[in-house]
Amino acid sequence: MSLYEKIIERRTIRKFKQDRIGKDVLRKLVNAGRLAPSAANLQPLEYFIADDGRLKDKIFSNLSWAGYIKPEGDPGEGEWPAAYIIILSDSKKNASPDRDIGASAQNITLAALEEGIGCCWIGAFKKKQIDQIIGVPENLSAELVLALGYPLEHPVCEDIEKDGSIKYYKDSSGRLHVPKRRLDDIVHMNSF
Repeated sequence: MSLYEKIIERRTIRKFKQDRIGKDVLRKLVNAGRLAPSAANLQPLEYFIADDGRLKDKIFSNLSWAGYIKPEGDPGEGEWPAAYIIILSDSKKNASPDRDIGASAQNITLAALEEGIGCCWIGAFKKKQIDQIIGVPENLSAELVLALGYPLEHPVCEDIEKDGSIKYYKDSSGRLHVPKRRLDDIVHMNSF
């Protein structure tokens, strides 16, 4: 499968098998993130990997999942992530690292997909608690949590009309549907 086909296939995963992810694979994912573009090559990001059961439990209790379909979008018992990669930033190196974080997270997500691993980007979390739980040094702060695991669900993407709702939803069988704006509605080539 080509990279483009993988990108088209990729969906956010919020329900995971309980199979462990190898430490070498987790390090490989971080390496993919580390090699993402960085504004002015300042490289303000660091990464924290959590795959220990007790630590994962503490992290999980400080995350918010699937706001549009809360609480049915939350992972249930036996569906929690196998690991987390927490992207941290050093404000002394770059005061606004959002572009770096996005590029790094996307590299990690695509590298995970190649390994058969699903990912959920979580920006809605209790930042102070996460920083405290993982013992973040003073110069760093947690910016994004990537929840990882082998998928237990297979969401589908669907094109929506120009003014259609972007809110994802579950159908009567429990399958997640993710509305996306149509390409023709968002592309402007050489003029508007």
